[in-house]
Amino acid sequence: MKRIATLLSVLVLAAAGTARAQFKLNKAIGAGVKAVQAATLTDAQVESYVKEYIDWLDAHNPICEGDDPFAVRLAKITEKINVDGLNIKAYRVVDVNAFACADGSIRVFAGLMQIMTDEEILGVIGHEIGHVMNKDSKNAFRTALMASALRDGISSAGGTAAKLSDSQLGDLGEAVTQSKFSQKQEYAADEYGYNFLKQHGENPWAMALSFEKLKKMQEEMGADKTSKVQQLFSTHPDLDNRIKRMSEKATSDGFERPEMTAPEAVDEELAEAK
Repeated sequence: MKRIATLLSVLVLAAAGTARAQFKLNKAIGAGVKAVQAATLTDAQVESYVKEYIDWLDAHNPICEGDDPFAVRLAKITEKINVDGLNIKAYRVVDVNAFACADGSIRVFAGLMQIMTDEEILGVIGHEIGHVMNKDSKNAFRTALMASALRDGISSAGGTAAKLSDSQLGDLGEAVTQSKFSQKQEYAADEYGYNFLKQHGENPWAMALSFEKLKKMQEEMGADKTSKVQQLFSTHPDLDNRIKRMSEKATSDGFERPEMTAPEAVDEELAEAK
């Protein structure tokens, strides 16, 4: 059993035709606090900010709980995961997205669950954990924290990281979602997700199939390069190459490609919100 590393990972996936921004991150930027070099913060201070960040997100987004279909389905998907320290929940928002944080929190958006199968969702979760375990995400979060510090200011005194304001957390969230991983980092996280599926008894073709669905969405959006969705796709390596790599690996390992399928149940209310 592995203990999840204390780092942050954000995998920004995108949704076509989102009618409104439900992930409430874009807040007004305040002023008046002296800026400090976020890059000099200790690991413990960064981890403190990450926890504050996920707590803020949970407070500002609808969490699927109890007998909510998304909560029930996610619990079924994740029941066999053998990584300690994870706290996995679903947000009832239409965006197609998922991310993992330093404290072991993983959040999967309902919009993602609407278009992907259980196996594909498990692969996405594995990819997220891959960024965490590969230690890609620490610098990405520091960079986002630095951007927030320079714009609005955060201070640190006596070795204690200052508490972030509501507007600072909103600004930080926006910077995090715009973070870019290198092609090498993304490929490594894909490999982790692929092996994660194998380790949990699932067909690793699910990695390639999940990327194929995203590629189809990208194509349906056409040439609108100014859209939020296209901008989010631009933070990741070419999907064609990722599909090719995962497809070739699954074929080489002797796995049979399954039929492209959709989830068995679709929440009509959420679907209409897109």
